[in-house]
Amino acid sequence: MAYGFNTRAIHAGQPNDPGTGSVTFPIYQTSTYGQEEPGVHKGFCYSRTDNPSRRALEENLAAIEGAQYGLAFASGMAAINTVLNTLKAGDHVVTCRDLYGGAYRIFTKLYSKFGVQFTFVDATNLEDVEAAFRPATKLLWLETPSNPLLFVTDIAACGKIARRKGALTVVDNTFATPVLQRPLTLGADIVVHSTTKYINGHSDVLGGALLTDSKELYENLKFFQNAVGAVPGPQDCFLVLRGTKTLALRMERHCANTRAVARWLAEHDKIAKVYYPGLPNHPQHELARRQMKDFGAMVSFELKASADEAKRFTSHVKLWTLAESLGGVKSLLCHPPTMTHASVEPDVRRRVGIADGLIRLSVGLEDAEDLIADLDQALARVRVGESEKVGC
Repeated sequence: MAYGFNTRAIHAGQPNDPGTGSVTFPIYQTSTYGQEEPGVHKGFCYSRTDNPSRRALEENLAAIEGAQYGLAFASGMAAINTVLNTLKAGDHVVTCRDLYGGAYRIFTKLYSKFGVQFTFVDATNLEDVEAAFRPATKLLWLETPSNPLLFVTDIAACGKIARRKGALTVVDNTFATPVLQRPLTLGADIVVHSTTKYINGHSDVLGGALLTDSKELYENLKFFQNAVGAVPGPQDCFLVLRGTKTLALRMERHCANTRAVARWLAEHDKIAKVYYPGLPNHPQHELARRQMKDFGAMVSFELKASADEAKRFTSHVKLWTLAESLGGVKSLLCHPPTMTHASVEPDVRRRVGIADGLIRLSVGLEDAEDLIADLDQALARVRVGESEKVGC
């Protein structure tokens, strides 16, 4: 029987405990397991390799992503690193130019020194994507919507290009979540998540995940998961599993709040530009409508003010917390140039379009009218001089 999303989120990988009848899947807080004889065991030997709590999470994440196989990690970066472990010196990766600062950092500061090459392109331009491929290209790495400018990439079209070129397509689906977007059904080979964000949803655990339909890819990634050992502990798995159960409900409220906030920002006379795929003037609005169930809960904007004044704006809010990360029940805001994207060189940031005064919002589950009122009182304290005004 084909179950719906919420049913899978609540039940997949998590049967009632047969020993006690507990309806909450237990935390198996153990590192090692007895063996019947050398090399013969009941499916578990050492928790770096496998753990019942982690297996439950991996099966659950695969079910909600619509994947055959899932792997859980200690962080989103650990998941990203595991995909990159499959590369060798001389390999080439095509990736989007607007992407998470941590991904940019590990690409350019770690794997580049090992001889892996990266080309950053405007992934919304299919001609640029195809032109960037080389004979040595192994991966097409996409974020959609992207971080922090919320560009939307055509996964199906990019996947066709990558297959034609003999490369794999990797999609970071953290912003959209499996509720809003299914990259595997659109032609992606591997889906990446920072489960720290919406999937957990409560800002109290770090985690990452890889999902795929390919047994060969799964076994290769599983080898590196075990070899490197960047795996989540049982308590972390329990917390993420708690989050998946309410993911669809939370995303519904997240998206509704974000639509209200984005529309309000778009009408404010102190806002120069709003980045949100749910607005009709967003350059990929129609693509987002086709590719996503809703437009997500992230919105970025630029003020008609100096960069210093934009940074001061972040100290005027009361309900919004100035913090790294995103995707929790509490609304957060950040200044990407000095926070999430501080590892990206200033000239690269500006060339991509990340202005020095950019503000990124992660819209939480509070009442939308309270969030808007807080932004309103903070914007009232922003000084916009004639020389600082930026045209829309």
